[in-house]
Amino acid sequence: MTTRQAPTPATRPSAATKPMRWAADAVSALREGARVRLDYSAQSLWRVDRLIEEIRREGAPYAAVETVLRGLGAYAGEVVVRQAGAEWWTSGGDHWVRTPDGRLWDPVDEARRCFAGDGSLRLLCRDATGAVRR
Repeated sequence: MTTRQAPTPATRPSAATKPMRWAADAVSALREGARVRLDYSAQSLWRVDRLIEEIRREGAPYAAVETVLRGLGAYAGEVVVRQAGAEWWTSGGDHWVRTPDGRLWDPVDEARRCFAGDGSLRLLCRDATGAVRR
């Protein structure tokens, strides 16, 4: 009987390279700049949703926060990857998370939707990981 372990960062598909880096950069920047610690848990996405809401309420222009939103979306994607055994997919420069049930999720776009006041990374994670458990 052959068993497969979850891929480590060194063995993950090349589609994961950029989103993993964006997520790690966001985690590092928040830890150093805002003293916010993110641990890649589904619960941490409550904090991420609140951070995006605070940025939006402060009236920051989208162009000023585009990179931050990309990083926070990638962070949410990494949470789904780790929680659900999903994997990153890429095409034409866009990155999605594919859960084992074959569904595609776009956490980077969901972060943008959060900034627009109509999205939730926490709920995306709940839906993506819940779809896997069914």
